[in-house]
Amino acid sequence: MEVLKKFKPFNAEFPLERQLGISAAPIVLINIFTVGSPDDEAGFLEAFISAGKTLTKQPGFISTQLHRAIGDSPIFLNYVVWESTETLREAFSLPEFVAKVSAYPPSVSATPHLFQKFAVPGLCTA
Repeated sequence: MEVLKKFKPFNAEFPLERQLGISAAPIVLINIFTVGSPDDEAGFLEAFISAGKTLTKQPGFISTQLHRAIGDSPIFLNYVVWESTETLREAFSLPEFVAKVSAYPPSVSATPHLFQKFAVPGLCTA
């Protein structure tokens, strides 16, 4: 999958490509973006919005939220809910999406990982 070459693994022993091969539903994609140069923040946001608009139109997309680190930290966290790994895999395969991710400025790195809700008795439900 071409788009996966643009991402750094959060866990090198279990990269996103391997995670996408597991059938799971629903899933949460957490993507940590690091903007290496303050001059690239506007370009990052422009490319993020463009790529995001493509994904929000895809089957299986549920919701997304971008967070910015406080202070001068150049870190952004994107939280995206998908119906399944299959729907995310299809969306990531779209040539239009791949082209838009390629527009991230060179100093931007993306580190994605997939998660599912996990029940902890007395604290949270799955």
